[in-house]
Amino acid sequence: MVEKRLGALPVVAGFLRRLDVAGTVDRACPIGQTALSTHGQIVEALVANRLTSPLPLQHVSQWAREWAVDEVFGLSADLLNDDRLARALDAIAPNLESIVGSVGARAIDVFGLDVARLHWDMTSMSLHGAYTEIEEDFPVPAYGHPKDRRTDLKQIQAGLAVTGDGGVPVFHRAYDGGAAEVSQVTAAMNNLSAMAGERDFLLVGDSKLISWNNAGAMIDAGVGFIAPLAAARVPAGLFASLDRAAARPVDYVAQRDADKPADQRCAYRVLEDSMNLAGPRKRDRVHPLRRILVHSTANATAAANARALKLKRTAEELDKLTRTAGTRYYPDADAVTRKITQITRKRKVTAYLRTEVTLDPDTQKPILAWHFDQQAIDAEAAGDGWYALLSNLDPEEADAAEVLIRYKGQPTVERRYGEFKGPLAVTPMFLHHNRRIAALITVICLALLIFCLIEREVRRALHPATASSASTPLTTGP
Repeated sequence: MVEKRLGALPVVAGFLRRLDVAGTVDRACPIGQTALSTHGQIVEALVANRLTSPLPLQHVSQWAREWAVDEVFGLSADLLNDDRLARALDAIAPNLESIVGSVGARAIDVFGLDVARLHWDMTSMSLHGAYTEIEEDFPVPAYGHPKDRRTDLKQIQAGLAVTGDGGVPVFHRAYDGGAAEVSQVTAAMNNLSAMAGERDFLLVGDSKLISWNNAGAMIDAGVGFIAPLAAARVPAGLFASLDRAAARPVDYVAQRDADKPADQRCAYRVLEDSMNLAGPRKRDRVHPLRRILVHSTANATAAANARALKLKRTAEELDKLTRTAGTRYYPDADAVTRKITQITRKRKVTAYLRTEVTLDPDTQKPILAWHFDQQAIDAEAAGDGWYALLSNLDPEEADAAEVLIRYKGQPTVERRYGEFKGPLAVTPMFLHHNRRIAALITVICLALLIFCLIEREVRRALHPATASSASTPLTTGP
């Protein structure tokens, strides 16, 4: 008797067939007729491995022996050795753009995905290895600002675009570890435009979506966009000057508040004005954009609580410094001043901390006196809960409240990255060549595509009326 695990392999195989993943790969990367397996078959097996029991490449053949891979995919375990897998990754690496575009377009057509709204974001993945020898045609591992804060490791980055309809990732691309997010938007937008065809779509992203170049490219291409205004671009005193009572309530309930009583839910209000986005040179054209000013009671509460905690901890440290000033730890005024500077920077209370260091006339020991400027605290608190969105949408198409509601789908792409790095186990990553890194990221993103399509189909079967919502992904895993 031979026992093998079947698990979700038949389901995964069915979705792979509907997307024609093997056929797409084989057309892009043909192989000799005498070969025992095609690159498309190998890619399908790697996708299935990621969705059932993610393993390093050298262990995939053992997985195939324990699972019904031969019976479902027609591949014996011996054909899935790490050398064959590496050759498949090498083969698809130069053709990733056509493979990703073809599979994404087929997913849109076969599953009827609505691409009227797409959410874009980038993330980083840490790498183990020095990667001193790189191929210039592929993303370059480099040190950067990793999301996992492993600054000791090089990283590679990936961008992901998911649909507002089910949060399905229809496009992805790998980028250099040190690439600036803001400079990747235009190329991604062009790829998404080609994939969407004649369909109009709205691109939603984080604050790095907006720059003068990016806004101009999207406006010229007829692409609508929504993104938050970066804090550095918010005029001083803008939020504090706004009147919340004059803002219009928004009929929107966040998923996290759905089961809460009405008086405990986050409430949103919006105002609208305009903002001119100027170019780096005086002769550059100015992009007039809508600025949606949003007040969130949840954000306001969080800001107030954070400030109260910050002030409490600052006060504790300053009270301790007051007691120890003049001791061997802080024997003179310079030592006390240095400690004040350290506390101020650490707690970020420069705006409202007032200190004075004097000397005792008899002992010449330093004396610290301090207080918080309540007027400065109140001025900062007046802006609590406010943030701004920029958009080029026609007001007749979407009023200020609708702009906010459309933007609220942005966390979907962030949750997909959680699945990308969690159940699909993309990091930490170690391969010999950066071309294989790019290819493996595509394999994992194809697995994420099927993961999300399965989730969407289950959701549609269980709750047809809310099938397009991806605000609470189903609990899934390998």
